[in-house]
Amino acid sequence: MADFSPTPTPTSRPSSPLPLDDVADTDSHLTIETKITPRELKTDWLKTPTTPNTRRSSLQSHTSMNGPLYMQTSNNKVLIRRVKRKGDGTIKSLTRWLLDNQIGLSFNLIALIFLTHLFIPKARPHTLKFFTLSYKNPQSGDYAIGGDDYHFIAFCIVLFTGLRAGLMEHVFAPLAKQWGLNKRKDMTRFSEQAWLLVYYSFFWPLGVYLYYNSPSFMNMRELWTDWPNREVTGLVKAYFLGQWAFWLQQVLVIHIEERRKDHWQMLTHHFITISLMTASYYYHHTRVGILILVLMDIVDIFLPLAKCLKYLGFSTLCDVMFGMFMVSWFVARHVFYMMVCWSIWRDAIHVMPIGCFYGNNNNLKGPLPIPEGWNHWVEPFRNPEGALCFSQTVVYGFLYTLLGLQAITIFWFFMIIRVAVRVLRGGSADDPRSDDEAESEEAEYEYEEAQPLEEEVGVESIDLKGWERRSGVKRAASSSGVNLPGHSDRKELLGRIGCEKQVE
Repeated sequence: MADFSPTPTPTSRPSSPLPLDDVADTDSHLTIETKITPRELKTDWLKTPTTPNTRRSSLQSHTSMNGPLYMQTSNNKVLIRRVKRKGDGTIKSLTRWLLDNQIGLSFNLIALIFLTHLFIPKARPHTLKFFTLSYKNPQSGDYAIGGDDYHFIAFCIVLFTGLRAGLMEHVFAPLAKQWGLNKRKDMTRFSEQAWLLVYYSFFWPLGVYLYYNSPSFMNMRELWTDWPNREVTGLVKAYFLGQWAFWLQQVLVIHIEERRKDHWQMLTHHFITISLMTASYYYHHTRVGILILVLMDIVDIFLPLAKCLKYLGFSTLCDVMFGMFMVSWFVARHVFYMMVCWSIWRDAIHVMPIGCFYGNNNNLKGPLPIPEGWNHWVEPFRNPEGALCFSQTVVYGFLYTLLGLQAITIFWFFMIIRVAVRVLRGGSADDPRSDDEAESEEAEYEYEEAQPLEEEVGVESIDLKGWERRSGVKRAASSSGVNLPGHSDRKELLGRIGCEKQVE
């Protein structure tokens, strides 16, 4: 406590802090009391004898919530604001535990299936469904479809989850750190994009191979011939079920990753994609399904590669890859994609027979008249050998769903064009479609009274002249007997001696 005055006189503590403007009007008796909190040195009170001007200060509010995040006042008490921790419920805690143990859970489940298959012979008819394709026709060597395919899909979802988490944690993250990425967020983003690059670099060439060896290669009309064929080759089935599992797993991934500002567009896109794959698989339109996947996947090679280059600091290469990404997006998703939609509208109804078919490939009957009602439209999902029908309704269903997916990609493409314009103006390529996070939810705060440490400070410890010399602030005239150097810059002075209370 430092007290300097001509003669010691008793002082009375005012009911509220005295404004700085009132200090200049008081006599020479001035007491400065400082409080040291764990963070800052703060001046709490400027005490003077009661004057008419001090009465005016008592009319001011005793509560101020306009201070810094770590120091606000309420009833003349210094408050500390902290982020309020929300209690985690049982479901949230379980979810966090599952996310933290993705690798162990995934590969332990896979190991359990294989061990059960090896050591429990009676379980083999069931465990075999998880890692082999079902419904093989010994006569043709091809595969039909059915409910047991979901075992293989479930196995692929678990496998992709384990591979994704394992590669991200033990391969991509160490590589990112070795290549100079130190922030955890950048390492995570790099690892996510590297996983997508690996996945699409495998499945896109496989899809191109299947399309190249199909009758529909470079011939849209052939997409609809030889229907209905209720069997597919083993490679086509494995490719289709693997892609189907990946998109189901992607629904989980976008909830695992930090939520981004296009979260709902992404979720809608995933659900539409899954719906189209499900319908094309059960309605035996795998040719057009493979073509759509090939057109979509080429874009998802350039985009993750561009993002990885961005995180590694290769700005020029990133811009080049972003340009290739834009070209591939427009050509594949807006030109060739619309050509497929046009073929659905123009060719499908003329090439495919209208009516319903029943039975398997060895005993196929039809076309028969389409029955009344709606049950026959869901029959392919329930019974692989039941009614399989085609009419204008099927054309409309596929076409409208594909156009809905096109609307989402058009929305994203306009956002991508904005990035291209920024690049042409000298900026950098940064895809706003999916790499920008959404605004975080508004945090809740709790307040607690700070417990200051009081310390006596001698007059010699307050080097106001030294502060004036260093800051270059000129002395201002004062009407009182006390001159405070630099009093014209009150906020700067208070910040210098440790008081960060907001002064209006």
